[in-house]
Amino acid sequence: MKRFWWIPASILLLTACVPTQTNETEVVGTEEVETAIIPSMQLDDQFYRTLLPYKQSATRGKIVNRLNSRYDIEEAEKGLLRLSQNQFSPDDYYFQEGQKITDEEVSAWLRRYHPEDNPTGLNAEDKRPPLSEEELASGETRDNPSPEILAHIIEQNYLVKTNEDTIRLGGVSVGLALNSIYYSENDQGVSYEETISQEQLESEGKRMADEIVNRLRQKEGMADIPITVGLFKQKSRSTITAGTYFTYGVAPGGENSVAKWNPINEEFVIFPSSNPEEKYREVDTAFKNFKQDVEEYFSNFTSVIGTGFYQGDSIRKLQIEIPIQFYGSSEVIGFTQYLTGLVMKHFPENIQVEIDLNSVNGAEALILRKANETEPIVHIYE
Repeated sequence: MKRFWWIPASILLLTACVPTQTNETEVVGTEEVETAIIPSMQLDDQFYRTLLPYKQSATRGKIVNRLNSRYDIEEAEKGLLRLSQNQFSPDDYYFQEGQKITDEEVSAWLRRYHPEDNPTGLNAEDKRPPLSEEELASGETRDNPSPEILAHIIEQNYLVKTNEDTIRLGGVSVGLALNSIYYSENDQGVSYEETISQEQLESEGKRMADEIVNRLRQKEGMADIPITVGLFKQKSRSTITAGTYFTYGVAPGGENSVAKWNPINEEFVIFPSSNPEEKYREVDTAFKNFKQDVEEYFSNFTSVIGTGFYQGDSIRKLQIEIPIQFYGSSEVIGFTQYLTGLVMKHFPENIQVEIDLNSVNGAEALILRKANETEPIVHIYE
């Protein structure tokens, strides 16, 4: 049995941690003459309710092969959900994975443009003449082609009720994951990488966004649907933080291009830092003091790493990962209790703090202190 521990004393069941309602579901029809279920419970006002049965996007599997790291994969989808709330309120809209862009379309759009072989490709055309067999045999190479900037396309659909029994598509969000570094091989198979400037990312991303909006407008039922588009900047393959969306815009119903672009100032920061900027210094000092206290309690752990999520100059969330090497239940419980006290001691209440305690056996404990709440929720896995 899994137990949820509130500090300092009580043990609560999972049902005590979320709101309860008597009516579990609501059955509605869709415009495609299907039956869908809307869960009545909304866990948090930042989460969309999702239609059941769950319908996966046709492009779902491609994200794993197209993005550089698991951090980018997760944030490209979560970040698009977050910016979609600016246009589609979770109070009024229901979430569904994208159903408008097909697998065949996204495969073609992600490849290079070619007037004959791939006229819908969105990445730059390779205009170089091919090398002859003799030139290849001699080891000759051509100049590298223009980098492929578009890495992946993410689509999300947002539905609204038309009456008590029917829902329809009310909005679409599209995330364009863009390469900040292009990895490829030359004609002789030698790997190389090319850094892409922010200016090029932004100009090419906006061009592709308008083209995708125009293509979506040609689809049945899409002429008057508002479309939100976000541009996501991938990090390098070696980084341990996620990239972020740096701008987004909306194409109102009936418009074939984005009407206005809005800058987004978000970033992920690793703690501790050897030379933190001024706006990170307070959190970095608190984290170093926390880390020092952790090291005094147990010596047989490997590291303590924190990732802060910033919007503008303010930190919104601090996630800390602590891998441990001991396995005894009493040690895990004791260490978790100690960590919980350190959270309350070192970090101000306006920051959401999450600590994940892991061993070779998997997750051992979770400590979650939400922003502006005094007591953390502690979950020890059994």
